[in-house]
Order: sequence, then structure tokens, then C-alpha cells
Amino acid sequence: MSIEQALIAEVRSLTPQQQQEVLNFAAFLRSQHSPIATHPPVPGLHKDIPYWMAEDFDAPLPDSFWLGENETTA
Repeated sequence: MSIEQALIAEVRSLTPQQQQEVLNFAAFLRSQHSPIATHPPVPGLHKDIPYWMAEDFDAPLPDSFWLGENETTA
């Protein structure tokens, strides 16, 4: 008996709810091993989109940011 035949026999002996769980798990397993679709980069794709970056973009953030504290209470 092949793995496929054994699997079908086992699934047939389950309740409809259990069969749904097996189906969900099989879909999960398939999604974990599917290659992620990647697209090649497109040069100049966003060249006309205006953007602005603050002068202090690279400045360290205050401790209140990392600790979740409100700066007005410090």
C-alpha cells in the first residue's frame, strides 16, 4: 500500500471535522514549502515619487521611545 493510499484510508475513517483539520494542515504544509514569488527589480520604478527625510533621521532615539514612556511625564 502506498503512502497516498494509506493516507486516503486514514482520512476516510475520520469525522468531517477531523477531515477539515487534515485538509487545513496539508494546506499549511504546502504553504511552508512553496517558493516565494519574487519579481526582478525595476530600475526607476519610483523615480517620480517625491519624498522627504528629516535632517535628524539618523539621530539616536530617546530612551522614552524604547521604554514606551510619554516624554511629557519624564
